[in-house]
Amino acid sequence: MLLKGKMGLKQAIKSLDAFPRAEDHLLQKTQSGALVSIVGLIIMATLFLHELRYYLTTYTVHEMSVDLKRGETLPIHINMTFPALPCDVLSVDAIDMSGKHEVDLDTNIWKLRLNSHGHIIGTEYLSDLVEKEHEQKHDHEHSDHGSHMDGAFDQTSENMIKKVKQALANGEGCRVYGVLDVQRVAGNFHISVHGLNIFVAQMIFEGSKNVNVSHIIHDLSFGPKYPGIHNPLDETSRILREASGVFKYYIKIVPTEYRYIWKEVLPTNQFSVTEYFSPMKDFDRSWPAVYFLYDLSPITVTIKEERRSFLHFITRLCAVLGGTFALTGLLDRWMFRLIEAVTKPNTRSVLR
Repeated sequence: MLLKGKMGLKQAIKSLDAFPRAEDHLLQKTQSGALVSIVGLIIMATLFLHELRYYLTTYTVHEMSVDLKRGETLPIHINMTFPALPCDVLSVDAIDMSGKHEVDLDTNIWKLRLNSHGHIIGTEYLSDLVEKEHEQKHDHEHSDHGSHMDGAFDQTSENMIKKVKQALANGEGCRVYGVLDVQRVAGNFHISVHGLNIFVAQMIFEGSKNVNVSHIIHDLSFGPKYPGIHNPLDETSRILREASGVFKYYIKIVPTEYRYIWKEVLPTNQFSVTEYFSPMKDFDRSWPAVYFLYDLSPITVTIKEERRSFLHFITRLCAVLGGTFALTGLLDRWMFRLIEAVTKPNTRSVLR
């Protein structure tokens, strides 16, 4: 009785087999079946690699929260070319909402002299130029101490005018690049000829309308770059063909944190921009310049890298491979019946 009970249990278990196997002599292998099998294996291998790549790649999730940062500085990365203005006349100034003027001595700004073909012919550090300018102002303020100081200042100005006019005649340009560290409040920075004495500028350019502030923005960012970031002003070119004017870029900065998959956090900033150009009029007393007016958003965007779960990968893999296997099996049966119907028309009724 015990033996019969075991045999009955085995038969009951076998009856649950969802994959019964036929005897080898009952199986028929065909060329069409081999072709379908090869195509099916190629499709399954392709889909497997696709699903593996999909699992290994990360995706990003965006979250927003109130910006709670205080007392930090805002780095401004500049890389611009002015093809029609020599480096001797360009100055960079930054002013925040409180009216504080960021002195160039505390910044890392470099100027590259360019020839008419855009090749570098010299390098100057902006703080050196500011020191020279301060020395000239100091001499000018104390020029009443003697005619010798007056002569020195006048001679310096004349040399400056001759040098700049010669540079303009040679088609010199200037590339300005570096980093400005400003207060984390609304403000602006601008690049212009405002560092020149008004009379010197008038003698050099013979009017503000002749100051060509054509420029190319190679890079402008407010922090390090993260994967997928898009700075809208990169590779922006504004070339003036007629009268000069004032360019104004209104920038809205959005504080951003990028969290990598390995939990490293990269603090940076995104921004959007609109621009406005005001051509110079005959009665304008201002001078052409390129202004960047920025304001900070009170909202911080957090971008987190995440990876799909392994269970999600297995589920998709089973669905894709199982579906492909079932479809190739169905296709194999259709092809077998079609070939038999074409080659053996007399057996059509038997197949039915």
